[in-house]
Amino acid sequence: MKLLSVLLAALTVTNSLAAWTSTPFSPASVPLAVRSPYINAWLAQGAGTALNDNWATFWTGSIVGWAGYVRVDGKVFLTMGAPSVPGVTAPTKATQTDMTFTATSSKFTLTAGPVRIVYTFLSPVTPSDLLRQSIPFAYMSVTAVSLDGASHSVQLYTDISAEWASGDNSLLVNWSTSLGSILTHQVQLQTQSQFTEVNDHIQQGSVFYSVNNGTDITYQTGQDTVLRAQFINNGRLANTQDTAFRAVSDRWPVFAFAKDFGTVGTTATAPVVFSVGHIRDPAAQYVTKGNVLQSRSSFFFSQLSTPAAVINFFLNDFANATGTAAAFDSKVNSDSAKIASNYAGLVSLSIRQAFAACELTLSKTSSGAFNTSDVLLFMKEISSDGNMNTVDVIFPAWPVLLYTNPQLGKFLLDGLFQYQATGLYPNKWSVHDLGSHYPKALGHNDGGDEAMPVEESGNMVIMALSYAQKTGDLSQLRTYFGLLDQWTQFLITDSLIPANQISTDDFAGPLANQTNLAIKGIVGIRHVSFIAMAEIARLTGDTTRANNYTSIATSYVQQWQTQAIASGGQHLTLNYGNSASWGLAYNLFGDKLLKLNLFPQSIYDMQTAWYKTKINSFGLPLDTRHTYTKSDWEIWTAGIVDTTLRNQIITAVVKYASDGMSSQPLGDWYETSNGAVEGFRARPVVGGHLALLIL
Repeated sequence: MKLLSVLLAALTVTNSLAAWTSTPFSPASVPLAVRSPYINAWLAQGAGTALNDNWATFWTGSIVGWAGYVRVDGKVFLTMGAPSVPGVTAPTKATQTDMTFTATSSKFTLTAGPVRIVYTFLSPVTPSDLLRQSIPFAYMSVTAVSLDGASHSVQLYTDISAEWASGDNSLLVNWSTSLGSILTHQVQLQTQSQFTEVNDHIQQGSVFYSVNNGTDITYQTGQDTVLRAQFINNGRLANTQDTAFRAVSDRWPVFAFAKDFGTVGTTATAPVVFSVGHIRDPAAQYVTKGNVLQSRSSFFFSQLSTPAAVINFFLNDFANATGTAAAFDSKVNSDSAKIASNYAGLVSLSIRQAFAACELTLSKTSSGAFNTSDVLLFMKEISSDGNMNTVDVIFPAWPVLLYTNPQLGKFLLDGLFQYQATGLYPNKWSVHDLGSHYPKALGHNDGGDEAMPVEESGNMVIMALSYAQKTGDLSQLRTYFGLLDQWTQFLITDSLIPANQISTDDFAGPLANQTNLAIKGIVGIRHVSFIAMAEIARLTGDTTRANNYTSIATSYVQQWQTQAIASGGQHLTLNYGNSASWGLAYNLFGDKLLKLNLFPQSIYDMQTAWYKTKINSFGLPLDTRHTYTKSDWEIWTAGIVDTTLRNQIITAVVKYASDGMSSQPLGDWYETSNGAVEGFRARPVVGGHLALLIL
């Protein structure tokens, strides 16, 4: 923890347009409750927006109302959100003095007169604990302490709005409050539809806002202005429930708690802890053998059978969650700092975002019991598309899984392997995704998915082997070797001279003879030869196939070099025969990661020298067709160049992430000339920013 404190202190910067310090830097949007595709709340701060300057927003930018006040000796201060309450004396805005984010939490410190208030938003990341990782809940904890040596009477107010429950504010919602040792507000759409989204919000399940009960806690549900005025005037809530169910935007129903800290002195109060989460069941639909649709539940249901049990476990796990998060944050910072001091901030900003696109699920046996041996991880292609388990989205995100828990990567690939092993998918290459609309993994039995033949086939082979190498678990390779071999046969046919097709950078359009795409295919072929030699040859004595693939891959590298290097010998081309073109050869990262040594060092040296002449203020362009880039591929590229250029690339990406030119969750597609966002936001591909941690 000492190292973490020193590192954070060294990286603390003053927000240039605001009066507070930001550690390690000031991102365009700060994660608040970021745990799943549907619990995904951010503070859009742009160049400088305090916690009490604006509303929290869903990753799309739509408001999810989350308000906060404190009352100090009868005087009310606004601490969170941007509420307006007519008919009362307008609260004074508390002054934000600093903001700190780590891989798991975001902390805001505000001064409310003579009292300091600290809000900590913790979205646990526990990759090796499947139960905890699968719970789509986050914490908000608040403490108070006197700054002037005197004692003060302090009360806290917080509410969430029904906006958390829907992507359409004209829809009807209903709600309830459960009383007992835990107080829980529950809100949901009155008319629900399984596996259906509206504006990327799920139209199914319920939102829960909870706190441990006590004589110092009051609650209330009702119209936003009524509840807020009640607290402003009285410092407590009325312990009443509004039962006039209505549309989200009809007198804006909110769900509130108030906490009386009593007399606050110079020792910080124990934190009051709130939880916010979303539960639905079933969580996803998945196509299985015979085209049978299977409903799958969230993993946590195998141990926690009701929402009440989930909430009870989660709230009472706060001390453990805090300690676990601190240890995880410390490891992330320590490992990242060994590479570059400013790398830790980029990695930390990326982790919650990457994991929040993922959900752990399991099926049930014929008896109705949960089948804990059948775990699948689903990933939503956030913002760029609504696809489910998109192979070329999983691939750039892959480093975050290899670094934190490779088994999660296996669970992610298993769904793709299992579907294609049914024979329902007719193409000879790998499927692009499991379904066009999350959370429906209905496959593409007509073969009409977005065609990225070399891209996706190479991706699947590379990821499968990297998992096996990292863990020593060869079960997936053994089970699906037939598919891997089938895709390799396709790569042998189509990867050395790639046909006119799109790659993962599909926004740039199709292109024939892509140099970087050919690298992926060649590496994929060599990967399967490795698989054959390491496992299949051992089991079956099939050394002929292994040696044949090795020979093909080696031959392809030699042929590739004659076509891929520009006529002047200074760089690789974007596409064969176009010596004026170049691009990021990020697919060479696979050769480095798996230590195949397929490509000679001269290629890496050549690219390093060339990129040093092309790097712009905000990074390396993706290729010569545009000046924009992808931050994930930049960090992958940083893994194949020398230390000097690696650090330049990291610095450029951090500069973009902290330039304040947007107010959206971290986007991976941006302009290298000025740092402006091109598109995409909140995507899991930022897991690729951890690429340097897995080399």
